[in-house]
Amino acid sequence: MANDYRSEEEVLGKAYDSKLMKRLLGYIKPYKKYVILAIILNIFVAALGPVRPVLTKIAVDKYIAHSDHHGLMIIGFALFGSLLLQAAMQYFLTYYMQYLGQKTIYDIREQIFRHTQKLALRFFDKTPIGRIVTRVTNDVQALNDLFSSGIVMAFSDIFTILWILVFMFTMDVRLSFVTLSVLPVLFYATFLFRRKVRESYRDVRLHLARLNSYMQEHVTGMNIIQIFHKQKSEKEKFSSINNDYRQANIKSVFYYAVFFPTVELLSSIAVGLIIWYGGGEVIKDTLTVGVIIAFTQFVEQFFRPIRDLSEKYNIMQTAMASSERIFKLLDNDTFVKNPENPVIFDKVKGNIEFKDVFFAYNKDEYVLRNINFRINAGETVAIVGHTGAGKTSLINILTRFYDIQKGSILIDGIDVSTIDKKELRKYISIVLQDVFLFSGTIRSNISMDNDEIPEEQIINSAKLVGAHPFIEALPKKYDEVVMERGATLSVGQKQLISFARALAYSPQILVLDEATSSVDTETETLIQKAIEKLLVGRTAIVIAHRLSTIQNADKIIVMHKGEIRETGNHQELLAKRGIYYKLYQLQYKDQEIVRAS
Repeated sequence: MANDYRSEEEVLGKAYDSKLMKRLLGYIKPYKKYVILAIILNIFVAALGPVRPVLTKIAVDKYIAHSDHHGLMIIGFALFGSLLLQAAMQYFLTYYMQYLGQKTIYDIREQIFRHTQKLALRFFDKTPIGRIVTRVTNDVQALNDLFSSGIVMAFSDIFTILWILVFMFTMDVRLSFVTLSVLPVLFYATFLFRRKVRESYRDVRLHLARLNSYMQEHVTGMNIIQIFHKQKSEKEKFSSINNDYRQANIKSVFYYAVFFPTVELLSSIAVGLIIWYGGGEVIKDTLTVGVIIAFTQFVEQFFRPIRDLSEKYNIMQTAMASSERIFKLLDNDTFVKNPENPVIFDKVKGNIEFKDVFFAYNKDEYVLRNINFRINAGETVAIVGHTGAGKTSLINILTRFYDIQKGSILIDGIDVSTIDKKELRKYISIVLQDVFLFSGTIRSNISMDNDEIPEEQIINSAKLVGAHPFIEALPKKYDEVVMERGATLSVGQKQLISFARALAYSPQILVLDEATSSVDTETETLIQKAIEKLLVGRTAIVIAHRLSTIQNADKIIVMHKGEIRETGNHQELLAKRGIYYKLYQLQYKDQEIVRAS
């Protein structure tokens, strides 16, 4: 597992990748006026800091040394004014940078979400949900740090250093070289720090990914853990992963704990050199006290942005790793592509035909082979077979959740591959065994927030499937809040809502994928009565394990190992004494055992 995370999640590329940065900067283009404004503000804010040591030098050498109170007061006001001006400009700079960051990550999140919605189900079959969520949350947040306090704010640190160097060399060249003599040691320390932190950062991210994955998996499966009394052993596993994460963080903290005091030490050495060399020059009367004081302040200001640039390096490294993963998702082209010139698809009757269809989820591993059948408009056709026979796969390719490798699927004589996906699915409603309800209200879950579906149609759909009585019994009726995945509703109630949802869209083709397998007998009876009404005038495909629910179907297709083995109505198939007969006998015996018990 660790190796998988290392390869998929936490392998860090370059700390700076020009290609990735070019793509990232593309998101800033719409807001380039804010970037230009931020850079201009940066230049002025960076200059105002070194101005204060210059004013201090003037105050000491020109006014304090000559007891000029009036001049000292003017310098005092100038210092105070520079602080106020810097604070005001810093406010606008921070505001615009955060604004830029928020606008940019909003656009990136929107793009990721739109792209993810277009991806084929084949992509989601192989990609953990937590990984996709991480792209939209953690990885995008890392880019926010880059845009709001990384790229442009790094300019602030660079401009500050450049302005300080300008003022220092303008004031005294010799003392400047003495002060900067510690830089080689500082550069070497920074190089070591950057390399070590890069390694520790990789480990921290690796162990964090393992921790997040473990938490997500075990919270989701909490009922299984409690049923089998695995709390203690799972806690021990979690403690081990948590300990690894803690150790990785401690290692990272160690490098910071060494680097920053080193920077402070070098800063203090630089101050010592200023006092040693500058003091000697003052004694020789070739330098003033004001210059020494100014250089002491320059040193303090000079080393602060160097520390900040080390932090910016981490932001850059995180952003590069995150952007690489984000662009990998955005570049994924696992699509079920729409035709360039889709045919007009309206006034659907509901005739369905499969011709020589072959289909595989993985290349050459066919789960459906040589599928041929026809369903006339208004017919109800049941599909039965053992688990893994390929029943649900038929639905997946009919709705073009997946594309077939060979053959053709026709609706009213039109190949589904030539129909716009949105138009195709508008005429097909599916009720699945595993019902998914969204957070919201019962009304929104039936209408799926489609404003074109009137209130009356929502209620009528609920009445038809028998959901209306239990909905009316709820405190807020159709406005009752539905928790995540419908946690506050029973399995039967969720199933009834899914039936109402399917009906609300008035589909011409209705697909029931083992839709009654999760409900009790009373609810099933209620649904069967509703199904008889809703199937009138519609083409229906019913996938069922309970053969008792499909005995009145116009046609029953029996599948086995991806192929159609038998076709006929209930009585005809029983008379053949083939696969269907055996399935019926097995279920009949099970029912007899249940009755006897």
